[in-house]
Amino acid sequence: MENKEIFKGKIFTLEQKDVTIHNKEYRRDIIRHPGGVGVLLIVDDKVLLVKQMRHAIDQETLEIPAGKLEYGEDPMTAGLRELNEEAGYECKRLKPIIHFVSTPGFCDEVIWLYEAIEPNVTKHKLAMDEDEEITKIWIDLKEIQQMLQNNQIIDGKTIIALQYALLERRDVK
Repeated sequence: MENKEIFKGKIFTLEQKDVTIHNKEYRRDIIRHPGGVGVLLIVDDKVLLVKQMRHAIDQETLEIPAGKLEYGEDPMTAGLRELNEEAGYECKRLKPIIHFVSTPGFCDEVIWLYEAIEPNVTKHKLAMDEDEEITKIWIDLKEIQQMLQNNQIIDGKTIIALQYALLERRDVK
């Protein structure tokens, strides 16, 4: 099996890999990505989502605060950073929700999801990345299920985090 780097960019690397399936050789294109992290932030039964333009799909999305890991970076450390940068919050701790692979057919990206426990507004806000432009939107948990059903939220990590929130807070009607 041979691995060959085709492209190395700021966010990912494209590699071609030879694989054997049923004694036959095939070539696969694989995206190598350091992974990502997202943080579910709920205050007074309202969820913080960020609205931003996603140029890959030419559409604005609603997402939980999230970001890319640096290679080798601890996901929890990255989660605390993204919570501060995008939301302006810190928390007593991050509770792990789940980690998953986003598109295992061609990409090795793992996304780690956390819930912010005992959040509060930070006194020392970190600057956002210079190429980010986001709008913060607080949405009542009562509205989330309808938004999901109406496809107003299409980001996979956000859907998973919000479904978790709805399951955990079944008493919110």
